[in-house]
Amino acid sequence: MKISTVSEMRALDRTAIETFGIADELLMENAGHAAYDVLSREFGIKDKTFLVFCGIGNNGGDGFVIARKIHSNGGTVQVFILGDPNKFKGAAKTNLDIVRRLPVTVRQIDSVASIKTDVFHCYAIVDAIFGTGLTREVGGLYREVIELITQSKKTVLSVDIPSGIDGDTGQIKGVAVNADYTATFGLPKIGNMLYPGYERCGKLYVTHISFPPSMYASVKTEINSPPKLPPRDKNAHKGDFGEVLFIAGARSYFGAPYFAAMSFMKAGGGYSRLAAPQSVTPFIATKGSEIVFVPQKETASGSLSLENKAELLALAEKMDMVVIGPGLSLEQETKQLVRELAGEINKPLLIDGDAITAICETRDGIIGGRKAETILTPHLGEMSRITQKTVSEINNDKINILRHTAKETNASIVLKGAHSLIGLPDERIFINMSGNSGMASAGSGDVLAGTIAGMFGLGLPVQDAVRKGVFIHGLAGDLAAEDKGEDGITAQDILEYLPLAVKTDREGLNETLRHRYIGACVI
Repeated sequence: MKISTVSEMRALDRTAIETFGIADELLMENAGHAAYDVLSREFGIKDKTFLVFCGIGNNGGDGFVIARKIHSNGGTVQVFILGDPNKFKGAAKTNLDIVRRLPVTVRQIDSVASIKTDVFHCYAIVDAIFGTGLTREVGGLYREVIELITQSKKTVLSVDIPSGIDGDTGQIKGVAVNADYTATFGLPKIGNMLYPGYERCGKLYVTHISFPPSMYASVKTEINSPPKLPPRDKNAHKGDFGEVLFIAGARSYFGAPYFAAMSFMKAGGGYSRLAAPQSVTPFIATKGSEIVFVPQKETASGSLSLENKAELLALAEKMDMVVIGPGLSLEQETKQLVRELAGEINKPLLIDGDAITAICETRDGIIGGRKAETILTPHLGEMSRITQKTVSEINNDKINILRHTAKETNASIVLKGAHSLIGLPDERIFINMSGNSGMASAGSGDVLAGTIAGMFGLGLPVQDAVRKGVFIHGLAGDLAAEDKGEDGITAQDILEYLPLAVKTDREGLNETLRHRYIGACVI
């Protein structure tokens, strides 16, 4: 499913009207009817009392259509307008004129005191105040109305996006409606899919309002629905499922290298080699005896020494992929080793954790200059170091910044977080829907690195392996949460559920998971 920015949706609207001759009034009618349909299918209309709050733009026009549909199907409805009704124009004005001719109360409100009784005695509320075009902080009467809607605890349907949510970022502009249902139009918007906006949408529906599918070809953001895994060869040996070298670990960092190297095999990979400092190898081996260890010389502080470079380069040449970074530490000599290896390894390279920091300390184009494919798996802080932008700047423009950075570095980038984002060098962005807040724990990112490598070992091309790895990692976390709850999930739990996640993915997701991961229900 494609996901649009606000500006892309405006362009699609123009194309529908100017190229295909789909009148604005028809688009609004289709949008309003679809939103009404959500109300009807979720809890019914007849003999119920509704309030429709309308702003003075097209979102309000959609609200007028909904009010008309409620009235014509046996519901009682009042329309409350925020702002000057004389500012309505086009299709929105047409629909206001129609609803005014009906025996429906339509009034402009100037205070919350005048509507409190109505709010607390209605059955449900339709939020058609702002829509996706909001760019300023919500204040004044608008803020008071949204706060009253929240306080009422009534069932709420939001039109296109909950009022107060930024359509391009999902950020809350001061205050926002907390909807039970949202009906969005054309395509879901970025703000519908990213937190906290996604959480405020409740159950999300989308209607294409008669847009021809060909119109979506130029949209480069979509839900992460990765391709299927190749079937396992029944006559294969361990080398047929990938040989991956993990360059990881330092004194006091035993967990990260273990989780990365072990998760590769738990996800289906064949042969996992771990190059870790010789002093920590015995401790990791007690837990991960299936891993093949390549003990390395170490610095005085217990991290990987630059002396290992030649051996690691030679070993990397025999591998299918190299993963570097989990638990490496930020010791200066080790960072120099990372930079030199990253520039010279000629195999697909996944750079994670401390290795990202090491690479970012030099601006000599190590990543962009690589000939083999590169994968970066930063959290927000590491993405800040990669881009030289603040975390706040990234949060306010995640999609565009990720798109630009993936193209500039010629790398596949996983921006980790709630609904992790995957950016590819060709400017495509994928929003991953699997995973939960219980996975925000130490070691989870190391499991992700190994899982991506595992998908590559199972036969997917690098970019598909990145998408599949992110999805399977999140699915494993969801399966763990289903059994144990989200509180207290550890990286070990995610690791242990990887085989079940791969099995579940191969056999087909159940209806609950399919619904959760699809992004939005199409009506």
